[in-house]
Amino acid sequence: METIFSKIIEGTIPAKKVFENERILAFYDIEPAAPVHVLIIPKKPIPSMNEVTTEDLPLIGEIHAVAQQIAAELGIKESGYRLINNCGPDSGQAVPHLHYHLIGGAKLGALVGGSKSHA
Repeated sequence: METIFSKIIEGTIPAKKVFENERILAFYDIEPAAPVHVLIIPKKPIPSMNEVTTEDLPLIGEIHAVAQQIAAELGIKESGYRLINNCGPDSGQAVPHLHYHLIGGAKLGALVGGSKSHA
């Protein structure tokens, strides 16, 4: 399935890249939710977390390592950030290609409701 992310990977849609290797691409979100909002995607077309296989687990681990690297490079490692993966329509996943939102650069509010729980 062709998506906006596959077009960004192909280079037919431009993106402001912050990281790229043979397996992963990271770029700034065009509608940022915070001062730092980067999308990190595998180049392999995995529709969502539900379709991740055991063979994909090293790739998922690499994505997390890349997120740590980007957080450090963008100066949000120490102050804090969120790494969010939405899976399915009720979560708000808008593009059927596995992706993570790296969000930070400001004090972030509650994800759901007004609870101050830190579970």
